[in-house]
Amino acid sequence: MPPTETERRLYEATARRDEDGQVAAIAGEDLYLAVPQQGQEPLPVYDDPVTGGKCIPVLTRGMLPPWEPQRFFDRVSVEELAQDWPNDKWRLAINPGTPFASYLVATPAHRAGWLRMRAQVGVRPGGLLVTHYGGPLHGPVAQGLACGAPLAVHHSVPWNELGTAFLDYSTDAETLRAQWSVVDPVSWQQRFDQLLGGQFVPAEIEAALRARAGKSGTGSAGDAPADGGVAPAVPELVDRYEERFRTDGLLPAEGRVGSLAALDLAHAVGLVRWGLGAQLCAPPQAEQAVTRVAGRAAEVYGSWEEFAAGYALGRALAFDNGWFGPAYAEAAHLHRVLTQDPASPWQALPFG
Repeated sequence: MPPTETERRLYEATARRDEDGQVAAIAGEDLYLAVPQQGQEPLPVYDDPVTGGKCIPVLTRGMLPPWEPQRFFDRVSVEELAQDWPNDKWRLAINPGTPFASYLVATPAHRAGWLRMRAQVGVRPGGLLVTHYGGPLHGPVAQGLACGAPLAVHHSVPWNELGTAFLDYSTDAETLRAQWSVVDPVSWQQRFDQLLGGQFVPAEIEAALRARAGKSGTGSAGDAPADGGVAPAVPELVDRYEERFRTDGLLPAEGRVGSLAALDLAHAVGLVRWGLGAQLCAPPQAEQAVTRVAGRAAEVYGSWEEFAAGYALGRALAFDNGWFGPAYAEAAHLHRVLTQDPASPWQALPFG
């Protein structure tokens, strides 16, 4: 079974002997080129027994191998390969040695065709739900990874993958350094614990939402604080977002958000996946971490719908700040994809 739609399209085009279809299947996709180990040649050129000639091997996303220490891959596009191809007699081997292998002739005329197809197809857009059918689809690890699905959809990478890369080694490491000040396993663990504890969402707004709900989850209009006291004032901006959420279908007619923790929990899963890609943690530690995220989500929320609304509000407050502009539109798109697409883990997996 093809691990993702990319491999399925490539397989079908190869079976039809459709070279244009093969190029189209990968034209907008990230391809992965192995980073040479010390002492190896800069390009992993090899003599391929299928073609009888020299090939440069690349992998599609779904065919990346399991995580291994000190094994890295760089992302590369068809456009970059076409522009920097070193030898007209060599071929491009896509997923060689697998059921989803394809081989492309790389003469100047063929590479010009790659560029035309790239221009026609364009770069793979963000906002797509992708499932890796070889990854976790059920159980605690899948539930934890599902908490990070908004980030996966944002980048159009598989939501259920704990593997070699989130994007690629250098990008994952730079994301951790620039956005989270994470540079080593110690700082990675510290930041994960902070996200798990909800320490990055606005504390005053979080306290007001939880007091209004009278519990640690998401309430609906009419709930009173558990102690019978007067709830702290919820900011007007939150009221405006919730009203818009109801109009746009992100909340039911009487619904409201009880916690922003989903934003931190989604980022906690992202931190795990970036950390795995940057080799700051190993798969057993990563699985344990995302399982903890699933457990924490179940303590705060009662359903994926509640989690989704909490994430949408957290993202809107962080990136839109009342403008109801592109950042709000993106938050709404992520919500709709994950709450309405039948293939979404928020549709297929139980919560908690």
